[in-house]
Amino acid sequence: VGKGDPKKLKGKMSLHHMQTSWEEHKKQHPDASVNFSEFPKKCLERWKTMSAQKKRKFEDSARMDMARYEREMKIYIPPKAETKMKFKDPNAPKRPPLAFFMFSSEDCPKIKEHPGLSVSDVAKKLGEMWNYTAEDDKHPYEKKAVKLKEKYEKDIAAFGGKGKPDAKKGVIKAEKSKKKKEEDKKEEHE
Repeated sequence: VGKGDPKKLKGKMSLHHMQTSWEEHKKQHPDASVNFSEFPKKCLERWKTMSAQKKRKFEDSARMDMARYEREMKIYIPPKAETKMKFKDPNAPKRPPLAFFMFSSEDCPKIKEHPGLSVSDVAKKLGEMWNYTAEDDKHPYEKKAVKLKEKYEKDIAAFGGKGKPDAKKGVIKAEKSKKKKEEDKKEEHE
């Protein structure tokens, strides 16, 4: 049974032999611990020594289970997940950029001058440049980043708890927008 869906299908079983071997082992040795890396090897050895008639029994069982699974999958409709939209106040202070991003904003135009570089190539090049930049050259960016972070923390404290979303409020908004979408769809069909 799935976590969220009580109607979720039981998966197909392709290793009926291993499943029955496991059940037999549990019946014979209920308290024994099992080495899970060794168990499949023992099942494989048992499979190799098994007669064709006994193998056919397991193969038929696997085919029947596969047919059952495919039949059930044709009619199974998974439940729709509940979407929880995060509430974000548009007036909340914006997070400050990191030192690397301030460095990138200054050096990015220099790299973009080279034609034929993709966005990922530019990002890699900027990362390499940042890694090979001396600590003394990084210091002004890091100092500026710390100042901006302190300012952001003061601003967010002054802004108060308004910046943190109320979980219920976010869910209510998500439900309202979901209902509105459903109503819009109904109107379109009419």
